[in-house]
Amino acid sequence: HLLTHNMHLFLLFLLLTIFISTKASDFSFKDLFDYCKNVQFESIRVITNLVILVLIAIIYFQNQRCRVYLLNFSCYKPDDSYKCSKQKFMLGSNAIGTFTAESIEFQRMILEKSGLGEDTYLPEALSRIPFNPCMADARKEAEGIMFGTIDELFAKINVKPKDIGILVVNCSVFTPTPSLSAMVVNRYKLRGNIMSYNIGGMGCSAAVISLELAQNLLQVHKNSYALVVSVECVTLNSYTGNEKSMLVSNCLFRLGGSAILLSNKRSDKCRSKYELVHTVRTHRGADDKSFASVTQKEDSEGKIGFSLSKELMIVAGDALKANITTLGPLVLPISEKMLFVGNLIAKKLFKMRKLKPYIPDFKLAIEHFCIHAGGKTVLDGVQKNLALTEWHMEPSRMTLYRFGNTSSTSIWYELAYTEAKGRVKRGDRVWQIAFGSGFKCNSAVWRALRSVNPAQEMNPWMDEIQSFPVDVPKEKCA
Repeated sequence: HLLTHNMHLFLLFLLLTIFISTKASDFSFKDLFDYCKNVQFESIRVITNLVILVLIAIIYFQNQRCRVYLLNFSCYKPDDSYKCSKQKFMLGSNAIGTFTAESIEFQRMILEKSGLGEDTYLPEALSRIPFNPCMADARKEAEGIMFGTIDELFAKINVKPKDIGILVVNCSVFTPTPSLSAMVVNRYKLRGNIMSYNIGGMGCSAAVISLELAQNLLQVHKNSYALVVSVECVTLNSYTGNEKSMLVSNCLFRLGGSAILLSNKRSDKCRSKYELVHTVRTHRGADDKSFASVTQKEDSEGKIGFSLSKELMIVAGDALKANITTLGPLVLPISEKMLFVGNLIAKKLFKMRKLKPYIPDFKLAIEHFCIHAGGKTVLDGVQKNLALTEWHMEPSRMTLYRFGNTSSTSIWYELAYTEAKGRVKRGDRVWQIAFGSGFKCNSAVWRALRSVNPAQEMNPWMDEIQSFPVDVPKEKCA
């Protein structure tokens, strides 16, 4: 497969070089035939040998790179006592006592059109009356999510905590001291020379950032395991003011977490689920409009919350296009690459400026899509841009419905849904797409090393997967 792929790229490059280096009006295939016929046999032999040597070198160096495998992963499913129906959410908002009647009605409208169901989860502190969340509540939330998720992960795999050499924990808005990564080290008594990292402030795309960091470390440190934990604590980040742009996050964000175990050991390939094929990160922070699209700040009354700009969807669309422009050549089949190049040549060389840009069909290269469940509008926009079917969008929409926006962890709930449905077959490719403040769009592409048998899985969907998918109202969110 690797040889075929690189031969295609070489031939495409050769044809383009010949085409561009000649005048389009004078070039013909007869000229190419006459040229080849008159070339000395010895020259052809030398060129052929050179091409073979280059291809062998490409294959050798690509096979020499350290491969990263995903042994298993887990997602946190809270106790039923944490369930928060829409009615319970609205009762809690009324009980806080700081919202105006207009703000209460706005939250009700957003909630009804958000795509969230009746069984999402909120921490205990946000449902307690009187409303007075504190640092101790936030620590309790973080510990419950992280330790519950990691405990389940260790129950799935035959790896001891002392075997872990790399630890990466990400949480955007809760960064206590000692850090969350230190809390994990303390709880599981990880070894003293562990390389631990705590990532904060990176938004809902932090899971892919953590994944890439672990991947890079595994390229350097041979025969290692990397534990990547993603969590988002909402206890201390519920907005109690009345600015509409800052009320939306209250209605969407819910409790959740994930933990994954990576390995670079060749011996682990046979028991791993996936191989990490590509990670692509796109950061649009140099653009002021993108940078200010999601901002944590104080409102006019000094109350802290997250402000979402009206241009957020435009910013997200631009970031997605930039990301897939980089990812496309890595994953698309040769037919799509040639159509894209042909479209580009027509626009640039033949000045056909009215010709619409060719949008590659990623469904030809990717079987499963896990798109960050940031909200119904986000999912609608990605579906339109990538021309995805409802079947491809089902894991993302059902995750939003069942668990809400769990920030960076949502892409793992979506993969768990895909596995629970028995859809993952050996050789399938999974594309995780995440958006985050800054503004960022990050992608990770996995290849399934084996078919996943749902009957042998332990994930948050298994005891209710037969109830999904459900119909979600198609109202446009305000």
